[in-house]
Amino acid sequence: MEPTKPELSRSKMPSEAVELYNLFIHGVIERRAFLDGLKKFAVGGLAVGAIAEALMPQYAQAQQVAKTDDRIKAAYETVPSPNGNGSIKGYLVRPASADTRSEMPAKLPGVIVVHENRGLNPHIEDVARRFALQNFMAFAPDGLTSLGGFPGDDYRGGQMFAKVDGKKMMEDMIAAARWLKARPDCNGKIAVTGFCYGGSVSNNLAARMGADLSAAAPFYGGPPPNEEIPKIKAAIMVHHGELDTRLATTWPAYDAALKAINVPHEGYIYPNAVHGFNCDATPERYNKAAADLAWQRTIDWFNKYCRA
Repeated sequence: MEPTKPELSRSKMPSEAVELYNLFIHGVIERRAFLDGLKKFAVGGLAVGAIAEALMPQYAQAQQVAKTDDRIKAAYETVPSPNGNGSIKGYLVRPASADTRSEMPAKLPGVIVVHENRGLNPHIEDVARRFALQNFMAFAPDGLTSLGGFPGDDYRGGQMFAKVDGKKMMEDMIAAARWLKARPDCNGKIAVTGFCYGGSVSNNLAARMGADLSAAAPFYGGPPPNEEIPKIKAAIMVHHGELDTRLATTWPAYDAALKAINVPHEGYIYPNAVHGFNCDATPERYNKAAADLAWQRTIDWFNKYCRA
């Protein structure tokens, strides 16, 4: 499918600096190498520390839906995961209006929201709350549960993430999805979305769950192994940034494979958008025009395939 090309804003930070941040936060380079690499951008009195700080997450400023918003009901739940790390904790959010219309809670479609490779940080919790305001029930599992959960900052979260067995963490995500689908206040249809690591989980969850998953909207995630793609039954919507070439270039082959198995699917490459373009907590990566368009497309996709 030919992607649409809306006018999108560019980051204020040099793209090379943003790429250094991406390498650092994904564990490709160490903190010292990250800071050393930023030195060439420290001109005109701008200190390396100030540049690094500008690249780091700003959770409070980016929050769209407060934890105390009376339009939502939220709680932390622990889900058994016998094939994974034993259990996985997550953040469950529903619209408050769904539980006040009658004595019985309304049955809503569910959305699993999967974090990047840092654990369940405040931004992902905020995304879950945004889904609740769109009349979904959302569950955001924390893949770092077995190590005590998200530690409070992304750098330490990334270090912890590297210590968790990847196969067991995937089993934890599957357990979370099946738990959400089976809840009596879910309508039995669930979708998944996620970012980077969570985007890859979204694709692989579609392959693992088959017809038990209704839709997936991975953001800048890798596709499943070729031999797993024929197992997909869910409707797939893929989002990539044009400047995130390593992942964006995987789309044509994935598109062809999904077409071959007659799975409903769409894919979009957002011009001038980098890896992480959806995250408004990292303003130097955030591309509002791309993020807004990808969000609305995702909501429309999930409404189409997850409502009765």
